[in-house]
Amino acid sequence: MIVRRGSFMSLIQDLPIDSLDSTHAKEWLRAYQRVRAATETICAPLHKEDYMVQSMPDVSPPKWHIAHVSWFFEAFILKLFHPSYQILDPAYDYLFNSYYVTHGTPFARPDRGMISRPTVDEVYRFRAHIDRAIEELLNDLPQEHVQEILRRMELGLHHEQQHQELLFMDIKHILAQNPLCPAYRDDLAPRPVHGVGELGWHAYPAGVRHIGHDEADKGFVYDNEMGRHLQFVEAFQLADRPVTNGEFMEFIQAGGYDKPDYWLSDGWATVKAEGWNSPLYWVKRDGVWHHYTLGGLVPVDMNAPVCHVSFYEADAYAQWAGERLPTEAEWETVARDLLMQGNFAEQDHLQPIAAVPSAEAPRQMFGDVWEWTGSAYRPYPGFRKLPGSLGEYNGKFMSGQMVLRGGCCATPKDHMRATYRNFFPPHARWAFSGFRLAKES
Repeated sequence: MIVRRGSFMSLIQDLPIDSLDSTHAKEWLRAYQRVRAATETICAPLHKEDYMVQSMPDVSPPKWHIAHVSWFFEAFILKLFHPSYQILDPAYDYLFNSYYVTHGTPFARPDRGMISRPTVDEVYRFRAHIDRAIEELLNDLPQEHVQEILRRMELGLHHEQQHQELLFMDIKHILAQNPLCPAYRDDLAPRPVHGVGELGWHAYPAGVRHIGHDEADKGFVYDNEMGRHLQFVEAFQLADRPVTNGEFMEFIQAGGYDKPDYWLSDGWATVKAEGWNSPLYWVKRDGVWHHYTLGGLVPVDMNAPVCHVSFYEADAYAQWAGERLPTEAEWETVARDLLMQGNFAEQDHLQPIAAVPSAEAPRQMFGDVWEWTGSAYRPYPGFRKLPGSLGEYNGKFMSGQMVLRGGCCATPKDHMRATYRNFFPPHARWAFSGFRLAKES
């Protein structure tokens, strides 16, 4: 089974949001149905036993994910705008609310694995109930609310795409805890094996840059990308590809995890407390490093980008190498002039692959691995949260997080853009996260 997704952004970004005729309503419905079907395709290889597991507090059981994304459409669209919508079960509003405290009291995140009821079948019936109601609403939209409904629909579709990537992350972490190292799928697209060559550099001059989303551009963005502003960027150089597994192996062999010299204080404390000595999912078998992938346990490809490392590990490697991580402004300065192409979920590797040699421009800026930057996740100038409960979507997390850029091998391509700001706490490793180096010119 190959996971494939059609583009919905290319379909809906040119459709009117302030009015809706029957043709456009059908196009919105088709976009909705494609995104919803993609989520269920991701879950199709799972056994029912897999749906319930919560392997750590940051991981949610797959059953919770597929219920939560349906709850989002119910809570923020159907209850407000569908005049005859019937709630299937009022308890779902509590069980599947993630963190919207202005909406209600969410069920505790670390305990999501305890929700054995409703069953998997009942959760899928809930999804079908939501889908029927959304179709009814799109076929008979109240014209006075069209603009707000479609804006929320668009946000809900992108929200579900985020959870598609989270599903891959969480399923991987869940299955990796099993000593049998079972494969999520045994028919993933073969990964190319080839060399990547020596690390190269591209130089960029100092200057004032526009950072953030340009409101003249079409297409969806999150509120944290808004607030386009001028920023002076010093002359810098950016590595032409992410750091590879082989290069990170040199850091390990040089005692990188044993020497506090390279580590931030919090990072060193985390290394000691957690006993880290390699990236997440790495294990030695018969003297050979292997790592768990969604295709099972395989030898580490030394030419592929290193993955599942924390900000602390990325920063320590950069210190050891005598370089640094790029700022998000530097990263965006480079990425905005590049084509949106790379190893995304559509390529069906679901694992970073070795970069194709090229001297023309930085490689793998999109796809493969989310790239840690050296920038804290903070609001842009003029940032304003969305009104109401939707304002909790991004703004409440602008503390204690670091920015990552570029998407990964589990990100839907039509969900990505050069201004996209992902964020995780600096100790997080279960995301498909890697990094590239930067330095002054």
